[in-house]
Amino acid sequence: MVQNLFTAAGEVGATVPAMIAHHGYMVETHHVTTYDGYILQMHRIPATPTSPAATNKSAVFLMHGLLSSSADWVVMGPGKGLAYILADAGYDVWMGNARGNTYSKNHTTITDFAGKEFWDFEWHQIGYYDLPAMIDYTLTNTGQRKLIYVGHSQGTTSFYVMASAKPEYNDKINVMFSLAPVAYMGNLKSPLLRLTSTLVNTLEAIFDLFGEYEFLPKSDLIALVGSKFCHDDALTQFLCSNVLFLMCGFNKAQLNTTMLPVIFKHTPAGASTRQLVHYGQEIVFRKFRQYDYGPVLNLHHYHKITPPNYNLGRISAPVHLLYSDNDWMAAVSDVEKLYSELGNPVEKYRILDGKWNHLDFLWGINAKELVYNHILTTLENQYSD
Repeated sequence: MVQNLFTAAGEVGATVPAMIAHHGYMVETHHVTTYDGYILQMHRIPATPTSPAATNKSAVFLMHGLLSSSADWVVMGPGKGLAYILADAGYDVWMGNARGNTYSKNHTTITDFAGKEFWDFEWHQIGYYDLPAMIDYTLTNTGQRKLIYVGHSQGTTSFYVMASAKPEYNDKINVMFSLAPVAYMGNLKSPLLRLTSTLVNTLEAIFDLFGEYEFLPKSDLIALVGSKFCHDDALTQFLCSNVLFLMCGFNKAQLNTTMLPVIFKHTPAGASTRQLVHYGQEIVFRKFRQYDYGPVLNLHHYHKITPPNYNLGRISAPVHLLYSDNDWMAAVSDVEKLYSELGNPVEKYRILDGKWNHLDFLWGINAKELVYNHILTTLENQYSD
């Protein structure tokens, strides 16, 4: 199903398609169904005011991180958001939305979207089911044989899952750019996340006890708090900034605080509690492996008492890692370990700002100059037809 919103008039920030259309960019909404029945919404920018529609454009697929959505790539506006920059450069831009987020809370047979059955997944299923479905759909609808993949944070994790567990998909990837790559997390710097990870089993039990399977969905309350307490004239704005900094690393110089109310209108966008638990396991056990159900259930799922590691050596698609010194969620040493185990690592690109943090890859004031221009130059010099 395709909905063209090029001429739609909507409140800026209401939805991703409305934001894109507001800026005069052509936008389409697509829906794709996964093998296990989740209905995912995708957003496409096939043309821009400076780059008209054409059938021969190279397809780029953008995949968001944890608790996020396709809004990550457009919320900062034209000339700032990566989706706009790529579209203006002549690429056919497709943005995915993982199961359970604001735009992908739907299923072919499950009707209780608050129940355990719907939320019975972690980021393994996003990589194993969601990405293949969206990539196949993109290639079918563009007539392309391969696409360019750009992922941020969990958008990199899920790619490594797909490309290692379903290695045939490597042949469908022209190149993969990992922004703030997350696989190994043993050296994660965030004290808040490290503390939380030590309580991972307790938190999982509490979530199950109270029937809470969704974590931080998009909320009118959070949007209201953002609009009232995070704007430029609010004395409490620094608290909003620090919430982000405590998880991702402090870098006040790169945060456009004026945009905080808009950001909190779209983020968080929801996730399964098990996605967080899975990351907690990565931190505690210092391994990149499948979900740990405990010894008894592991025997049922994996026929062994410990979860299997993901075989990163099976990833044959060319991978570029873009990372930074002040990323509290993707430590340099963890990125280097990832690089050493990938099957076809092409580049480690260290951002030339010692304070660059995890979210600066999306919202940093100088993201275009320090990150996106490098992607464009690399595509033009190494991966153009």
